[in-house]
Amino acid sequence: MAAATQPKPETGAASKPAPAPAKGARPDLASVGGLALALAGIVGGLLLERGSILDIVQATAAIIVFGGTFGAVLVTTPLPIFLRAMRGLGGVFLQRASTASATIDSLIHYASRARKNGIVSLETEAMAIPDPFLRKALNLAVDGADLQELRKMMEIDIALAEQAGEAEARVWEAAGGYAPTVGIIGAVMGLIQVMKHLEDIKEVGHGIAVAFVATVYGVGSANIFFLPAASKLRARMHEAIVLKDMMLEGVVGIVEGLNPKLIRLKLESYHPQPDKSKAVKPAPAPAPAGKAGAPPQAAPAGSQA
Repeated sequence: MAAATQPKPETGAASKPAPAPAKGARPDLASVGGLALALAGIVGGLLLERGSILDIVQATAAIIVFGGTFGAVLVTTPLPIFLRAMRGLGGVFLQRASTASATIDSLIHYASRARKNGIVSLETEAMAIPDPFLRKALNLAVDGADLQELRKMMEIDIALAEQAGEAEARVWEAAGGYAPTVGIIGAVMGLIQVMKHLEDIKEVGHGIAVAFVATVYGVGSANIFFLPAASKLRARMHEAIVLKDMMLEGVVGIVEGLNPKLIRLKLESYHPQPDKSKAVKPAPAPAPAGKAGAPPQAAPAGSQA
């Protein structure tokens, strides 16, 4: 009985692994620089007015404002969402490397291989995809899920991710709303203590100045950090949603059997910035007539036409 023939390993471009997306994060210079600029402007203005940094360093005011603010936020927000928002605060100061270009290259790799060998040939690679959204979408495609059902299931995931990101942003937005009011409460409490010592006018003036530090903490933290942090997290969430939409369109194109070039054109609409490293270099100028590669001969001195 003849031995069964072993399938030959795939060769060529289709057998190459998909390009890995860029990993890691770097500091967001806009957030770090903006916060530093705001603090430098406020403290610098205070020093120009011959004030002292010690005038606005009050531990009691900080305890009142931040303790009251986060207490109110906990009353407003369920604890799991609050903890998730605290963990996600790093997204304000850290910016992950863009993975859009690498994701497009990966999807084109999958499309080329599926067009050549069938979508079932992507089963092994689909299980090794690090991104959970793309891994789920491509596995559904490999398993033969109906295209409409696949799109509905992945759109549900996108909607849930958007709701989660919006809930985290609202935590810091709520903190920005409560902080100024709690600062006013701290100022009123300080004034109550001042009223107990009206016999010493010098102490009254000092006490009023200290009391209003709580207002500075409340208004300053809301407008310099809490509200801007909510906006930055919301912007990060929108970037992630656009990337997921791009992944879904890529997988749908693979299932439909579209030409990889058409898929790339569609996906590049989500990431319009060209990659300078892949820019096409201009063609060199044609060589002058004569011997190939030989420089033109200079006319002898004194020769006339």
